[in-house]
Amino acid sequence: MRHGQTIYQKENRQINYFADENPFITLTEEGREMVEKTAQTMKGAGIDLIFSSRYTRTKETAEIAAKILGIEKINYDERLIDINLGVFMGKPMEDSHGFYLKGETVFSNKPEGGESWSDILERVKGFLDELEKQYQGKNILIISHADPIWLMAGYLRGFKKKEDFLKARADRENSYPKLGQLIFI
Repeated sequence: MRHGQTIYQKENRQINYFADENPFITLTEEGREMVEKTAQTMKGAGIDLIFSSRYTRTKETAEIAAKILGIEKINYDERLIDINLGVFMGKPMEDSHGFYLKGETVFSNKPEGGESWSDILERVKGFLDELEKQYQGKNILIISHADPIWLMAGYLRGFKKKEDFLKARADRENSYPKLGQLIFI
């Protein structure tokens, strides 16, 4: 599940914000409502565990979901954090979008001080492989950010080629999550 709406999305601010350094980027009222609505659809689904990114917007999302689903403990994992955009932090989103989608090296494009999509894929693969070993047979809700969720979904669907991942990224309904949306695997 992707976190709910923040003021940045509500106001369509097209700036890459410093999410880790700004605890004031919280869910809006609409964001809370979208998370509540999504969590309600999971009631009765037998969710056993919740894992979440530690960023404020995902923590709030996890807390709302946990309350609705009756889960007492939220597990926070560093591997679920959002992409580190390095030199693109604080700059217009179009700058980073153009950088990541340019050329044949799409998955290895890495801004100074930041991460590539390959870096994120490796960290979420490690996370998912660990979950598979430790929690077989458990239903787990993972709360994160758009790029990590998109890459996790592709990995779990068995994608091997970057073209498959990129095609899924373009599928805004089933593979690249909207705010507060669940991606089922």
